[in-house]
Amino acid sequence: MSTLAAPASVTAPAPRRAWLADLPVLLVAVVWGGSYLAAKGITTTHTVIAVLVLRFALVLPVLVVAGWSRLRALGAAQLRGAGVLGLVLGGIFLLETYGVVHTSATNAGLIISLTMIFTPLAESAVRRTAPSTAFLGAAAVSVAGVVLLTQGAGFTAPSLGDLLILGAALARTLHVLLMARIKAVQDADSLSLTTVQLGSAVAVFAVLAALPGTGASPWAAAADFGAAEWAGLAFLSVFCTLFAFFVQMWAVRRTSPSRVSLLLGTEPLWAAAAGIAIGGEHLGAAGFAGAALVLAGTAWGRRAAG
Repeated sequence: MSTLAAPASVTAPAPRRAWLADLPVLLVAVVWGGSYLAAKGITTTHTVIAVLVLRFALVLPVLVVAGWSRLRALGAAQLRGAGVLGLVLGGIFLLETYGVVHTSATNAGLIISLTMIFTPLAESAVRRTAPSTAFLGAAAVSVAGVVLLTQGAGFTAPSLGDLLILGAALARTLHVLLMARIKAVQDADSLSLTTVQLGSAVAVFAVLAALPGTGASPWAAAADFGAAEWAGLAFLSVFCTLFAFFVQMWAVRRTSPSRVSLLLGTEPLWAAAAGIAIGGEHLGAAGFAGAALVLAGTAWGRRAAG
């Protein structure tokens, strides 16, 4: 998600085209911000894997039917590349979901935003170049804003959940880096690649769900769901999974991974907005100052990464 080298086939977009690519990514940040409340509302320690199976399986049949002809056109190398991305994707959601269950939304939002620092560092390591000073400055402003935005609940000593979210941030960085680097997937149909990714992730979750001691089965969890839980699952499935990763794959091939990372870095801002509007949380002066810094840092970073 941040200053990794864009694929060789990606050139710097014109300003108008850049905005057209940026807006869907920003919307992804909005729905991901809302995912914290949604996930906490329907998930417990014993239903993490069950919810993940349901979340992914809910949209997979629709994708397969809608894109069957294009799916069949994928070559072996493309299937392997998308399968690798799907395994990483599965790891991201396992780490994130277990992490959110075991830590606060405040800590989760703060730690996951470190993706926008990890990504340019990883990209620079791959390219053997240093990130630009402007980009690092923008990232620092954004992270400072996240700290202010989330300090109302306080940042406690790292817990197991905090460490899991940190692992998720590293996995997100790897996912974006691989999307920009695996040559086999560069010219393939985005919908088909997304379908293979989700299919790989569902396979991982289904295997884990079949193992003893991994919590409730998907069927048992679904049987206990009421209308609110099903609404939350639909939000996570359709918007936070299908829409979000389709847009991310589409955008990273039309702009730079750094721009994608910075826009997705506003996720904690939207998480706070969802908490205030839906969860009844309160944001003080420091929180509003942090929100302004996140927006300013993202705008500065867009120019630096462009």
